[in-house]
Amino acid sequence: MPELQRLRADHAPALLAFERENRGYFARSVPDRGDAYFAEFAAWHAALLAEQAAGTCHFHLLVDGEGAVLGRVNLVDVADGEPELGYRVAERAAGRGLATDAVRRLCELAEADYGLTAMRAATYADNARSRAVLERTGFVVVGEVELPLEGRTEVRYFREVLPG
Repeated sequence: MPELQRLRADHAPALLAFERENRGYFARSVPDRGDAYFAEFAAWHAALLAEQAAGTCHFHLLVDGEGAVLGRVNLVDVADGEPELGYRVAERAAGRGLATDAVRRLCELAEADYGLTAMRAATYADNARSRAVLERTGFVVVGEVELPLEGRTEVRYFREVLPG
């Protein structure tokens, strides 16, 4: 099973490779990051590390035994007490339960290490895999929002973080 690791500076090359290799795959279900993201990756990575050091976000990578990134699972906007969960798994690793396992592990960290009591998440209504991950890990639907500019519906979720 891949290891869930807190984001570090030395993850940059493997993380960039992960994002490049999966750009088209991710763009099918979430908005593309754009060319600037890849051109300015070093600055972007440094900014994430600064946010993490400040305690406003918690970023994690799912790393295989050879150091390749298979996924990401993050908590952003921690300061509001109910951070937003985000995750993505490489196309080559999809469908193996890695996202579900990573989200479960992050939920454990959220309570034990980060002292959080709740989390929010959102996904498009037509993203069945992402919805299944959230529902298998204890998130419940709390609403839907029409996104007219995108022509899609976003489903919003909530989960209390309970001690294991």
